[in-house]
Amino acid sequence: MDLDAVRTFVTAAETGRLQDAATALSVTQQAVSKRVAALERELAVRLFTRTARGVRLTIDGQAFLPHARALLDAAERALASVRPGSRALRVDVIGRRLGPAALLRDFHRAHPEVELDVVTLFDAEEALAAVRHGTIDASFRAVTVPARQLPDGITAARVHDEPVQLLTGPRHALATAREVTPARLAGYRIWMPGLVAGTEWAAYYDELATAFGLTIEATGPDFGIDPLLDTIADSPHLATLVGEQTRMVWPADQDLRRIALRDPTPVYPHSLLWRSDNPHPALRALRGHLDAARRGPVGAGSWTPHWAW
Repeated sequence: MDLDAVRTFVTAAETGRLQDAATALSVTQQAVSKRVAALERELAVRLFTRTARGVRLTIDGQAFLPHARALLDAAERALASVRPGSRALRVDVIGRRLGPAALLRDFHRAHPEVELDVVTLFDAEEALAAVRHGTIDASFRAVTVPARQLPDGITAARVHDEPVQLLTGPRHALATAREVTPARLAGYRIWMPGLVAGTEWAAYYDELATAFGLTIEATGPDFGIDPLLDTIADSPHLATLVGEQTRMVWPADQDLRRIALRDPTPVYPHSLLWRSDNPHPALRALRGHLDAARRGPVGAGSWTPHWAW
C-alpha cells in the first residue's frame, strides 16, 4: 500500500478540505486528489464524499481511518529504529484541534530546532500503555486517578488549565450574552455527541453536569466537528461546550457564538505524562517550557473535578 496515499488520506480526513491537506503536505491539491483516488481504487471503496465546504468521511472511510493511522505509526517506528542520530520527540495530543495541540505548537515556535512527531491516541489507557512501552515519549491527558495509582515509572504533572466555553447558534436564548455562570445553563440542552463512556473527557463532563445540574446529551452518532457546528448553528435550543483553545472555523453565515463561563470558570486540567527514565533531551525542554508558560484561571474563581491534581 502506498504510504504517501495513506498519509494524504489521513491528513485530508483530519483537515476536512483537500486544499488544507495539500498545504499541510506541501503538494498541490491535484496531487492530493490523485492520491486519494488511487487509494480508493486500490481499496475498491469510496473514502470521502465531496461537499461545498470540503470532504467528509464515508462509513468506509471512518472504518479505514484508525487502520491508516496505525500503518503510518508502524512506518514511523520502522524508520526511527534505524534513523541515525537523535530521533524526533513523539508526543500524543489527543486531537490536533484541541488545547494540547496548541500547547505543543507554542513549544515548537519557542524551540524550532526540536523535531516533533505528533500522534493522536484515543483514550487514556491506550496513551498510558504507549508511554509505558516507550512507543511515545509523552502524552497530554486529564489524569483521573491519584498519582499513587499510576504505573511504576510513570510521572504526571498538571501543566495547563483550559477554560471551557459555551458555543451556541445565533437564535439560542443565550446567544447575546457575553458571559454566563455554569449554574445558569441548568435547563438548557447541551449536545456533545463526542462523549465516549470511560474516557477522561466523559469523566470531566459527567462531573461538571452533576456539579451544576446540567443536561448534557451524548445521543446520536458522532460525525465530527463540522456536522456538530451545522446543527448548533441552526438550532434555537441546542448548545455545546468547547475548550477555549479548541480550533474551529465556521462559515460566516453560521454566526456561531463563543460565550465565556464565569463564577466559577470550569477549566479542563491538562497534564503531561512521561516515563521517569526517559532521557530524551527534548522531553526535558518540553517540560521546562510548560512549567514556564503555565497559564489559565486557577484558584477560587475556577472549577475542576475532584480528581484533578
